[in-house]
Amino acid sequence: MRTPSFLSDRLREFLRSQRIATLPELKQALGTSVDITVFRKLKELSYRSSYSHRGRFYTLDEIPRFDAHGLWFFRQVGFSRWGNLVTTLETLVGDAPQGRLASELQQLLHVEVKDALLQLVQQGRIARQQVTGLFLYGSPDPAVRRRQLLARQALSEIPGSASAEVSAEELKASLVLFSSLLDERQRRLYAGLESLKLGREGDRRLAQLLQLDPGTVARGRKQLLAQDVEWERVRKPGAGCRPLEKKRPK
Repeated sequence: MRTPSFLSDRLREFLRSQRIATLPELKQALGTSVDITVFRKLKELSYRSSYSHRGRFYTLDEIPRFDAHGLWFFRQVGFSRWGNLVTTLETLVGDAPQGRLASELQQLLHVEVKDALLQLVQQGRIARQQVTGLFLYGSPDPAVRRRQLLARQALSEIPGSASAEVSAEELKASLVLFSSLLDERQRRLYAGLESLKLGREGDRRLAQLLQLDPGTVARGRKQLLAQDVEWERVRKPGAGCRPLEKKRPK
């Protein structure tokens, strides 16, 4: 009696048409009742399992179109570029400029995250600290975590982008007016502070709004995060225009 032959092409065509599937569905499509046969064929095709629904759904590597966070959702099932829920949380926390709150991660991933976060903390793969009564999760690297904390504190201390009585254009005009009243150092640091609030595109957007060089905004942001500010000077020693020599009357 010949051993039955199972073709991985069957799984490929099935998943291309269905996008995602559970193990029972894959066994039915392949025509086998043996779990290991399905996984052997999936391995040949390069696959990934969902981080949601306890990893019960499968897809091919070629199918997901991941968003900026490395996530892809299909029929409310979540897949991650980073793997399972634990490794996904580790990446999202470590890469976040302002760290992450559990509520932010839950809203992003659409699953319960507290148990997985606690596991990561206990394993030393991420760290947490209290900020305004909530746990802020951040990098296990102390230097990176300190920058995340400072960025979070700056974010929480900046008022909302606009109230119901203030339009976006009025707010922009106010920011430009306030910036024009500052000296060079203060304007650079102020732009850096607002850039922290806006995230990844902050340097470019603030530079465009305040008519500054993006490098100037980036410098102000980095100075704030490193607390590298010279309180008594606007420019570093030697910068700026040279003083004019006074001529003695003849």
